[in-house]
Amino acid sequence: MDFTFTEDQLMFREAISRFLMTEAAPEKLREIWETDEGRSPELRTKIAMQGLTALSIPEDNGGLGMGDVAWSLMTQELGYYGIPDSLADTAYVGAGLFSALDDSFAEKGQYLNQICDGELRLAIGHQCSPMVADAHLAEVLLLQHGDEVHLVSQDDISDVANPSIDSSRRLSQVTWQPTPETCIASGEAGAAIWNETLNRGALSVAGQLLGLAQRMLDLTVDYSVQRKQFGKAIGSFQAVKHHLADVAGKIEFAKPVLYRAANSLETNHPLASVHVSQARQFCSEAALLAARHGIQVHGAMGYTWEVDLQMFMKRSWALNNTWGDATFHQARVQDYVLNSQVDLAPSLTFE
Repeated sequence: MDFTFTEDQLMFREAISRFLMTEAAPEKLREIWETDEGRSPELRTKIAMQGLTALSIPEDNGGLGMGDVAWSLMTQELGYYGIPDSLADTAYVGAGLFSALDDSFAEKGQYLNQICDGELRLAIGHQCSPMVADAHLAEVLLLQHGDEVHLVSQDDISDVANPSIDSSRRLSQVTWQPTPETCIASGEAGAAIWNETLNRGALSVAGQLLGLAQRMLDLTVDYSVQRKQFGKAIGSFQAVKHHLADVAGKIEFAKPVLYRAANSLETNHPLASVHVSQARQFCSEAALLAARHGIQVHGAMGYTWEVDLQMFMKRSWALNNTWGDATFHQARVQDYVLNSQVDLAPSLTFE
């Protein structure tokens, strides 16, 4: 089995990283977040021009036709640079949901084309999360009602803003009324679509959390080199080194778990849900540890608005309860481990 990424996947990740390094610097993000809408149409257009919104759109609709494995790299970059998760919800999760719909849905191709070109803003409401991100800007919303998938326009909802500790997030409590006209999938097909959407959303968050963990580690390492006490950089102290090494270890252990989950989802592995929840837990633990040790090394100043660490730290806390919280994902893994009759020996990992 080949566990390496393709040259195209790695080149695309590098190109996106270089682009976001310039266009999404922390000082620029602060300016965007201080606006009423908290979003920059100009930045989103530039991201679409880089091809990110076309990544998983089928080639027949003008996209690149890449899958979940490629997105496991891209979501890390979105997390590392603090890009709002609504982009991944549209270009990755939403695109996957539309692709899974039956071809009898006449507007399927139209919506995929719009996502590909970066022209569509959508929000997704799943029953695992009481709040919907970016509902205030979405042209259409994909909302769950039991096993039904509903496509609802902005005019047919009522949304009430809900403040978040993360300045980049714009959450709303959405009230709406399901109708036969808005239902685009139901029954077993609808249930399967929502299960896949949940997995894809959780995998997206896992990748972003891993990227956030790496960013917080990098910021903390930089600070530990610059900050001096007793005439020495605090990074030379053994206690600080141990903190940073613990975070680095968590990140490295989480990466293969994330990539296995992405591969399982892309290949329709029967244990994809378990693998996704496991990846979510590993990446969440890495981000939480990076935040905790980061604030310890920075001291109280790390929580202040002027220090970049707080941007990524607060974001990791907020994302941790998105697309299923820790209890939900722990339960999915626990149910498999404790109730399964399958041999869990290491030799059977990849069977």
